[in-house]
Amino acid sequence: MSTKTITLGEDAYDRLRALKHGNESFTEVVLRLTSDFDITRLAGILTEDEGNRLDVVVKEGRELSKRREKRLDAMFK
Repeated sequence: MSTKTITLGEDAYDRLRALKHGNESFTEVVLRLTSDFDITRLAGILTEDEGNRLDVVVKEGRELSKRREKRLDAMFK
């Protein structure tokens, strides 16, 4: 594998270093952070209670959005 040298400011270097896992190389960090996200990695991170609460909050947010949209439609008709 060929390599390239890049210049990072100290703040950027510190942030990148802070994102390293264990013995992960900087190359591995950059590849991990820039790869396509696999949503299945989120499976199991919430408890059942947290998942149920999130479901309620999302449904409430959708309902609120519908009511706002209806009000805006009425205002601009």
